[in-house]
Amino acid sequence: MADKGETEQKISQINGQLEMLINDMSVPKNVRNAIVQAKEKLNSNGEYSVRISSAIYGLDSVSNDVNLPLQARTMIWSALSILESIKG
Repeated sequence: MADKGETEQKISQINGQLEMLINDMSVPKNVRNAIVQAKEKLNSNGEYSVRISSAIYGLDSVSNDVNLPLQARTMIWSALSILESIKG
């Protein structure tokens, strides 16, 4: 796993991406709700590995939603990729 400062920086970057998706009205409501839950898990208290794994699980579950616009799917995949890289 990356050092704490680098991990916090990457989590902050992911939070920005997730916030954009939450505010994007072209993203289906069920997907936005899952993104909100993943963001809450990522920013909760506890060990990084548990928080990151929970967020990955939530995002992965909606990343292939058939109603998801392409740009939103790409942002989710990008966030997943960053989360996987810091999960180690």
